[in-house]
Formats: sequence, C-alpha cells, structure tokens
Amino acid sequence: MAFKPNYNQQRAERNRAAQAKKEAKQREREAASARRRAGQQDAPAETPPEPDQQPGS
Repeated sequence: MAFKPNYNQQRAERNRAAQAKKEAKQREREAASARRRAGQQDAPAETPPEPDQQPGS
C-alpha cells in the first residue's frame, strides 16, 4: 500500500526551494551592484559638458 501524502512536508520543501532561489537571486543582484559601484569608482568623475561657443561672438 502506498504512503499517505504528507502535504505539510511537501509544502515545507517547496517553501525552502523558493526561499533558496530568492536568496540566490538577491546575492546575484548584490554582486552586480558591487561590480557597478567598483566600475564607477575606477572611472573618472563625469564633467558637465562645456557650453558651445556661439559663432560671431
């Protein structure tokens, strides 16, 4: 005879899997953010564009 399904255990496994996926995605976002921040620190600060000289002045 087959075992009676344990719905609470199945639900807990799905919740654990979903939480692990969510945490992995968050770690990826944080890593990407850290890479962007590191790239901005290496790059020189942007200078505002100089106004164009008007011809004839």
